[in-house]
Amino acid sequence: MADSGFVELKLDYTAAAERCAAGDVVHSGVLHAGGHAWRVGCYPRESKVDDKGEYISLYFERFGESSNNLEAIFDAFLMGGDGQPCSFHATGCVQKPPEDWGWQRFVNRRDLESSSFMVDGKVRIMCVVIVLRDNAVPVPPSDIGAHLGGLLDRGDGTDVSFLVAGETFPAHRAVLAARSPVFRAELLGSMAEDKMACIPLQDIEPEAFRAMLRFIYTDELPVDGAVELINGGSSSSSAAAAATTKNMTTELLQNLLAAADRYDLNRLKLMCAQRLWDAVSADTVAATLACAEAHGCPELRKMCLEFFAVDKNFKKAVLTEGYCRLMQRFPSVIDEIGALIESRDNADQR
Repeated sequence: MADSGFVELKLDYTAAAERCAAGDVVHSGVLHAGGHAWRVGCYPRESKVDDKGEYISLYFERFGESSNNLEAIFDAFLMGGDGQPCSFHATGCVQKPPEDWGWQRFVNRRDLESSSFMVDGKVRIMCVVIVLRDNAVPVPPSDIGAHLGGLLDRGDGTDVSFLVAGETFPAHRAVLAARSPVFRAELLGSMAEDKMACIPLQDIEPEAFRAMLRFIYTDELPVDGAVELINGGSSSSSAAAAATTKNMTTELLQNLLAAADRYDLNRLKLMCAQRLWDAVSADTVAATLACAEAHGCPELRKMCLEFFAVDKNFKKAVLTEGYCRLMQRFPSVIDEIGALIESRDNADQR
């Protein structure tokens, strides 16, 4: 029996056009169809590095193990400002091989820029999957993160706690030690903390520590910029039920990246780096670059330097308070930015 799902990909085309090179991808949220989880990868300047970048590429990606018997219809179309779909760009196909789950030339960028489907520099793309047949035995996705997250929420069997700026966070030594080599050394090694029931922590914010704990137990950061802030210090399930939602601000992401670096959680560190890059602007790039430099994130550092190398970005960024702080903390980075600008200017004169 066929089963379908859909997701709307909202692309900030103007920002993507400035930041993305050929091969760079922007992902949608997750959709579910036929017992599988999917997402859509949108390549604002085509998916192959050697492409000319004249088109937007669009591909569906499926999570989990491969299935040779999967057949599905993939459909994607632009949405107008009035909420009506564009029939001209609607495309459907039945495919098996994963490399064919999408379109290398979904829409010409020049045509899109002059169309009514570009509203305030943003584009909406509706993406649909209809799974027709999958003879594989249906295996549900892993829910270990949900179970461990519930363990954290309820506080069952906690054997250590952390005191952060007056807030107490109960946890489980074994879980923390399994996820972080730093926690393993502190909690199970010969360090003083391995005997303490409550460990005070300095130089970390409660919100960042709370989000880091959530990641350690679930291996996830919340989608769409929201983080569940579980009532730290309570060990009852009723406290978890009273959780609130807060936007992950740039400051919180920077603090969380610093915490990830401190506890050697590389996946969390890179996830924060991606969130910070997704939100980068001329107003925030200097502070983001300083964070990357301070906490050893070369991937984010490289992208921020490339952002600075664009003339209009540089002229705005140098007027920000973040740039002044970057000059004070990392003068060598300022020299590197200057060298990039000079190299760019020389290339323009040739």
